[in-house]
Amino acid sequence: MIQFFRTFLKPADDEPSVREFRNALSHQMLLTEQLRLKALIITVAVLVSVASVAQLVAPSAFVKMSRGGFNLTATWAITAPFLLFELGVLYLVGRRIRQRKDIPVLRRYFSALIETSLPTAALYLHMTWMGPETGLAFAAPLTYFLFIILSTLRLDFWLSAFTGLVSAAQMFALAMLYHPAAYAAEPPPDTAFQLLRAVILLVGGVLAGGVGVQLKRQFEASIVATSSRDRVTNLFGQHVSPQVVERLLSSGASPTTEMQRVAVMFVDIRNFTAATRTHTPTEVVRRLDEAFAVLVDVLDSHSGIVNKFLGDGFLALFGAPIEDPKAAQCAVEAARQMLAAMEENNCGNEWPLRIGIGIHMGAVIAGNVGSPRRKEYTVIGDTVNFAARLEALNKQFGSQLLISASIRDALGETCSDAELLGDVPIRGYDLPQAIWRLG
Repeated sequence: MIQFFRTFLKPADDEPSVREFRNALSHQMLLTEQLRLKALIITVAVLVSVASVAQLVAPSAFVKMSRGGFNLTATWAITAPFLLFELGVLYLVGRRIRQRKDIPVLRRYFSALIETSLPTAALYLHMTWMGPETGLAFAAPLTYFLFIILSTLRLDFWLSAFTGLVSAAQMFALAMLYHPAAYAAEPPPDTAFQLLRAVILLVGGVLAGGVGVQLKRQFEASIVATSSRDRVTNLFGQHVSPQVVERLLSSGASPTTEMQRVAVMFVDIRNFTAATRTHTPTEVVRRLDEAFAVLVDVLDSHSGIVNKFLGDGFLALFGAPIEDPKAAQCAVEAARQMLAAMEENNCGNEWPLRIGIGIHMGAVIAGNVGSPRRKEYTVIGDTVNFAARLEALNKQFGSQLLISASIRDALGETCSDAELLGDVPIRGYDLPQAIWRLG
C-alpha cells in the first residue's frame, strides 16, 4: 500500500515542457469533466425514467419489492433537484471551457459531495420503505460505485478518494444511525459487516483516483510528445523526414546556434520561370508539386532535410541539425538518385523538367532565426553562398551536378567519375575555385 501511494502521489514532473503544456492539459480535463457530467445526467435520468415507466406498467412488482412503501413522487423529489443541479454545473463547466479558465478547487469538492449524496438519499428511501436490512442489501448501496467509477474521469486522485470517503462515511452512518420506527423489531445491522462494506467503497475511491492519475500522466506525456513533435516540425518545416524527426526526439536534441560542418545542396529547376508563361497557374503549381514530391522523397531516404523552398528550387542540408560523418556521401548519392528520378518522371510527361544541383561542404552557423513570434532553423555562412554560386554554374557548363573540392576530397575513391572543370572564377570570390562535374 505504501508503494501504491508513492507511485500515484509522487510530485508531477517539473520539466519545462510539462509546465509549458499544463494549461492545455487543464483544458482537456475540463472537456473530460464535461463528458463525465453528461454521462452522469443521462444515466440518472434514464434510470429514474425507466423506474417510473415500470412502476406505472407493473405497480405490483414495486409493491412487492418495497413492501408497499414505494413512492414515485419521493423518488422524483430527490432526483429532479439533483438533475437541475448537475445541469447547472454542466453549464458552468461549458462557460469555463469557453473562457479557457479552470474550475475552483472548492467548487469541485462541493460538486462531488452533492453528487455522492444522491445514493445516500436513495438508500434512505429504500430503508424507509423496505426496512434497514432489506434496504442495505438492495440496489442503492451499489450505485455508489457508479459515482466512484465516473470520478475517474476527473483525473484527480484526491477527488476520487474524496468520493470514496463520502460514500463510505454516509453509507456507514446511515446504516448505524437510521432505524425507521416501522421496523424497530428488526435486529440492528452488524457493525463489522457494514464497516467492511464502507472500507471497500473507500478503497474503490482510492483505486479510481490512482487510475485517474495514471490517465492524467499519460495525457500529459502525450501532449508533451505531440508538442515536441510539432515544435520540431514548425522549426524545421514540414520537409523533415519522419526518420529525422524520430532521431531528434529520441536524442532530445534542442537546436542551438553553433558552428557545424554540413553538406549544403542547392537544387534549381532550369528555365521553369519562362515555361510558366505558357501554362495556367494550376498547371504550374501541379507540375512543381509533382517534381518536388519526387525530389523530397529521395532526400528523405538519404537523411537530408529541405531547409527552405526557393520558388522553383530549394536548399537542402545533410549533417544538420544532427551531425552525420557521411553527410557528403549522402548528399552526392541523393543528387545522383534525384537526377535519375527526374529522368523517370519526365518519361511520357508533356512538361519535362531539367534540374541543376550544386553541393558544397563546410562550416556554417546553424540555429534558430526569426522574430519572437516565429522562428525557423536555418544555416548562414560562406558555405551556403558558395553552394548557391556552384549550382548557378550549371548553366555555364551545361551540366546538372557540380560539386566543390571539399566534397570531392570527402568522397575520395568513391567518386572516381568526377570530372575536374578547372579553377573557375566565381562571383564574390577573389580567387578561382576548383569545380568538379558528376554525371
